[in-house]
Amino acid sequence: MRLQDSPAAKIGASIAIATGLYGVSFGALSVASGLTFWQTMVLSLLLFSGGSQFAFIGVIAGGGSGVAAMSASALLGIRNGVYGMQLNALLRPTGWRRFAAAHLTIDESTATATGQSDPAEQKRGFWVAGVGIFVFWNMMTAVGAYIGDALGDPKQWGLDGAAVAAFLGLLWPRIKAFQPAAIAVACAVVTLLAMPLVPPGVPILVAAVVAGLIGWFRHNPDPGHDGDGLEADIEPYPDDAGTHLPRTPHGGGRQGEGERS
Repeated sequence: MRLQDSPAAKIGASIAIATGLYGVSFGALSVASGLTFWQTMVLSLLLFSGGSQFAFIGVIAGGGSGVAAMSASALLGIRNGVYGMQLNALLRPTGWRRFAAAHLTIDESTATATGQSDPAEQKRGFWVAGVGIFVFWNMMTAVGAYIGDALGDPKQWGLDGAAVAAFLGLLWPRIKAFQPAAIAVACAVVTLLAMPLVPPGVPILVAAVVAGLIGWFRHNPDPGHDGDGLEADIEPYPDDAGTHLPRTPHGGGRQGEGERS
């Protein structure tokens, strides 16, 4: 399949544009917090994790030390390590691609990849979203850092809302049953309750812990949970030939040999 005909690639490209635009806000805020143009660009190119980048400059702007800024940034970056374990199982990158994939593992590239049921589409979605966001985000970061104060308050442009809307657009189609919808609502409520009590960026980690605990306590070797909407889209570790086998529509296991895709 040509890349331009790939549904996952089209999704990845649209997400790259919506998310990349928000980079202009980071560039402007970074310079306003006291970093130079080149410091801003190095931070964006090497760190490349939106939430962690904003946490870093937020601490710096508030007068915090470099150690405090790095600690806050690293705390938010924990989620990328969790994403990496899942994507390593799904994409199985080798050689230099392992390092590139690790650097491009962010919220949007992970959601684009895991939202696909076909292994080839997972790879296309991940790389198009990851590379696209990396290029566009850093371009817009340079623009924001260069023109700085001329932008005014970046929040007035609504680009923060565009990034959130893009991510919700990826998440929404995956909520197909009552249980995942209930978990999503519970995590949203926990996030709202935590916002006034903890530093920026931490509420999402609190919500992730809640979701993880729910998943842990609902784990049961009994197949009674099949079909509840929380099954994996594919088997990440198939038994034979390294081929990913999609689950049946009812979550009841693998398809027959002649039904594989």
